[in-house]
Amino acid sequence: MSKTTTAAVSAASLALALSSALALTAAPLTAQAADNERCYGISLKGKNDCAAGPGTTCAGTSKVDYQGNAWKYVPKGTCVETASPTSPTGMGQLEAFKEKSA
Repeated sequence: MSKTTTAAVSAASLALALSSALALTAAPLTAQAADNERCYGISLKGKNDCAAGPGTTCAGTSKVDYQGNAWKYVPKGTCVETASPTSPTGMGQLEAFKEKSA
């Protein structure tokens, strides 16, 4: 094989290996999302899994306990059974909400 062919084969092999590794690392996230649901208003300050409103980036960025626009993954069906002192119903919500005054 020529050097050009060898380099092309090596580059293709590297690209295939990288794409396989990325696909494998995404699989657990997909499985987690399938078995869990996002529950808003139940995480403690800095302990959210994602979505914590303006001025934040993602996981671990909630500014207060039980922030209504910050969610945490919980097993499906348990969100609305989880206490949330800031929620209008006093329980976790499946959608972001405006916190009630304590």
